[in-house]
Amino acid sequence: MAKRPQATGLPTEPELLAFIQESARPVGRRDIGRAFHIAAGERRALGDMLDALEEAGRVERERNRRYTVANRVPSVAVLEIVALDQDGDPVVQLAERRFAGLATRIRLVAERRGGSAPAPGDRVLARLEPRGAGHYDARIMRRLEARPSRFFGTFRATAKGGLVEPASRRSRSDFLIPAAETGGAADGELVACETLRERIRGLPAARVTERFGALERPGAASLLAIAENDIPTEFSDAAVSQAEGAKAAAMGKRADLRDIPLVTIDDEDARDFDDAVWAAPDEAPDNKGGWRLRVAIADVACYVRPGEALDLAAYERGNSVYFPDRVVPMLPEALSNGWCSLKPDEDRPCLTVEMRIDASGEKLDHRFQRAMMRSAARLTYNVVQAAHDDTAGDGVPDALSGEIAALYGAYQALRTARVARGTIDLDLPERRIVFTEDGAVARIEKRTRHDSHRLIEEFMILANVCAAETLEARNQPCMYRVHDDPAPDRVFALREYLGTLGLSLAGGQAVRPRHFAQLINRLGDKPGAEAIHQAILRTQSQAVYSPENLGHFGLALRRYAHFTSPIRRYSDLLVHRALISGLGLGKDGLTDGETARFSEIGTHISMTERRAIAGERAASDRLAALFMAEHVGATFAARITGVERFGLFVELDDSGASGLIPRSMLGDGEFRFDERARRLGGRGKDSFGLGDRIRVTLVEANPAAGSLVFRTAGRTRTQKAPFRAGRVKGRKRPARRHRR
Repeated sequence: MAKRPQATGLPTEPELLAFIQESARPVGRRDIGRAFHIAAGERRALGDMLDALEEAGRVERERNRRYTVANRVPSVAVLEIVALDQDGDPVVQLAERRFAGLATRIRLVAERRGGSAPAPGDRVLARLEPRGAGHYDARIMRRLEARPSRFFGTFRATAKGGLVEPASRRSRSDFLIPAAETGGAADGELVACETLRERIRGLPAARVTERFGALERPGAASLLAIAENDIPTEFSDAAVSQAEGAKAAAMGKRADLRDIPLVTIDDEDARDFDDAVWAAPDEAPDNKGGWRLRVAIADVACYVRPGEALDLAAYERGNSVYFPDRVVPMLPEALSNGWCSLKPDEDRPCLTVEMRIDASGEKLDHRFQRAMMRSAARLTYNVVQAAHDDTAGDGVPDALSGEIAALYGAYQALRTARVARGTIDLDLPERRIVFTEDGAVARIEKRTRHDSHRLIEEFMILANVCAAETLEARNQPCMYRVHDDPAPDRVFALREYLGTLGLSLAGGQAVRPRHFAQLINRLGDKPGAEAIHQAILRTQSQAVYSPENLGHFGLALRRYAHFTSPIRRYSDLLVHRALISGLGLGKDGLTDGETARFSEIGTHISMTERRAIAGERAASDRLAALFMAEHVGATFAARITGVERFGLFVELDDSGASGLIPRSMLGDGEFRFDERARRLGGRGKDSFGLGDRIRVTLVEANPAAGSLVFRTAGRTRTQKAPFRAGRVKGRKRPARRHRR
């Protein structure tokens, strides 16, 4: 920590910046307050100063709300050549990881004659000269030892070996594969490659290191995504042996819940069932209209113990990864689909929380237990919803009809509490890829979301809150699921966009979740609302795992921790162990070693979550492009989901498949970009904005890159969203509605 200043009171901006610069580690507002002896009444002014420094790019606020000097590109840095662009010029990036998110564009200045041009995979030490707006010229000082660069693409056979067309949209140069380096790849196969130092006939060279088969082959898209994102798939022999050697848990001191009709509710294709629920009216005379709830979660901690082979494997993965056609599990199948799966009519160990809520959904109390349960039924969302709606009752045993009614009664109370606290409830559809029996893509459809989905979600959220509250009350380490406040610049951009539509976001400088909720309620289900939902989503921060509690902005909760899925999330397993330690429920709780590494573990599992999301999205995009490749030339109804200088992003109505309309395919003439209104258009021309309904024609489908290219084909009848500029003054607000 920097030396404390002699003066006291609110510092000047230069003094504040100097203090942050001289600190050996990131500092929080509390650190600054103590250093300058800032009074409570001046803390708001301190926050304004920090916001100003952040907006000016002088400091950066980390996820734990601590401040550090903003990353500045050094005058001398190590650069890596990652690809060649369409003109054969090198695409360069800073090699150090700390610059990974920095928006820079670096142009490599040509070397003196006699030096060979750097190729992808090369690393150089270069002097950087700023040219403004994040652009730099780089002059090579010396070459460094080259590291082979790995990339993926489609192999094309030639008479002298082959070419690989990179799958990455960033790389526009093909790679030549010498005959001796093809690895036996066949024309059209997806392959992994490693760059070579030499260039052949002016092209960068590479060798094939792994083959995945043709993209049309079932499973190829997922295998490629797994390899691209370095997702671990193989368990060690020790981990597999340990899982297969697991046995039924002993009853011991566990509470006996086997007579309580707990049920699991999941998708039709689910194979592991790690949560079960139960509800009943609360008979306590002081809680009229209230409910008793139980959430029982598989007791993974009794099988996966700290430091053992299973634990090391689970930590490495961080979470299960769900591809359209397969799952890469966090735990071996003997556990995830066996002893840790809450199968009907089989005794299973669990960690359970019993909760009492009042008629308005507010929690009155809760308690955790280690128990033995026996699931009364394995139900699905569709079956439960049909039983509730009385449209079909075949899937729910008659004996459980009252239990289903109680679950929905408790859910309605929880839903009331959710609305009251102002949760950001975005209605954004998800797509689902359906396969034929032989593994080909049959269709792409939008997922149907029922109240049965929301019911389970609300039960799980409440259980997660209870876990965080209990650990905090017991002074136990907690791996919080934190969702920080949105960045001020993003909120400003959203307000600018909303202003062009005659809408506003309340809250001023201190925007809270309820202000977003109020905006969403005003939109109701009007055409164009979904585009604003997307804009609100882009405003939000990314949720991460951290031992420091920052609250959960989106859910409008002061404390929140993932507790309900220890089969598929390592974070939940840590929370289980912390509860076991804090409540004295056994000897298989947290170790001191784990506690000391909580910050490191949080960073790691946040990374594995991002890795999983990237892999899942890549596989889905490729499968969608493969399916759409048969429809090149066809015209579809679509909605504009993004507007940038270079074109429009669109999503098709029927399938949810998404792609790009390049600016060049919008029509003749010049289109001007209005960043504030998120529109592309010009005088006397057609204009395109976020949320507009249009018709598009598919021009190109690239399954290897997972990309679709469209051109405009006219407007739909409801071509524009109902919210438009020019209606701000005197405009009647839309009716206030609550989503069902």
